[in-house]
Amino acid sequence: DVGLMLSSDQPTLLRKDTKDAFQWRVRNVPYPIETYLITADVETHEIVIRTTNKKYFKKLTIPDLIRAGIKVDPGSISHTHANRTLVVSHKKPQWILEAEATLRQERAGMKTGKEGDVDCKQQ
Repeated sequence: DVGLMLSSDQPTLLRKDTKDAFQWRVRNVPYPIETYLITADVETHEIVIRTTNKKYFKKLTIPDLIRAGIKVDPGSISHTHANRTLVVSHKKPQWILEAEATLRQERAGMKTGKEGDVDCKQQ
């Protein structure tokens, strides 16, 4: 019984943020790094990935920047390519870095119970 399954050669996109950058990984793209054109569309708050051979095109939005009302900065975009994976990064603005640091501190200060330390009262 042969069912439908995704081709292992189709490009797949996933977002994987780091501590200081928003990051996307496009897997299964075998073209050399010179083939990729990464641009910022400031009007629509998007990063556009396209290839010169017109084999791949994708628009990436950054909801974090849209919520904060910050435009995509073309100077903050970088990209690398290795092992059939294109990695596109956008540096996080200072405001977002500070907000995330505050959230990390709040989470670190929270009390967490140990396994089994549940206060259940019988009725």
